[in-house]
Amino acid sequence: MTTEATTDDQNITRQDITKRLLDQLPGLTQKDANAVVDSIIDTMRDTLAKGEEVKISGFGKFVVKAKNARVGRNPQTGEPVHISARRVLKFKPSDVLKSILNDSI
Repeated sequence: MTTEATTDDQNITRQDITKRLLDQLPGLTQKDANAVVDSIIDTMRDTLAKGEEVKISGFGKFVVKAKNARVGRNPQTGEPVHISARRVLKFKPSDVLKSILNDSI
């Protein structure tokens, strides 16, 4: 399996993942491959929505962090702007992924 993205803009889509899955498992049907990809993504989304971590060994960890409300500044005018409390998604790559990324330089 190659690590190159298959689209011109260097993004990988559900369709790309499904195609790679079908290439790796020739006995799998298109319908089943779509179901597998959708199930994995839905499970990750539901887990993160509950505020739980998603850790994929050898890849990294997705963590939901809470950010408090605060006062920011409009960079053009310098006027104070209220920034509401929110949750943000952070990704921390594994040491294995960091090594792969840095070895390809």
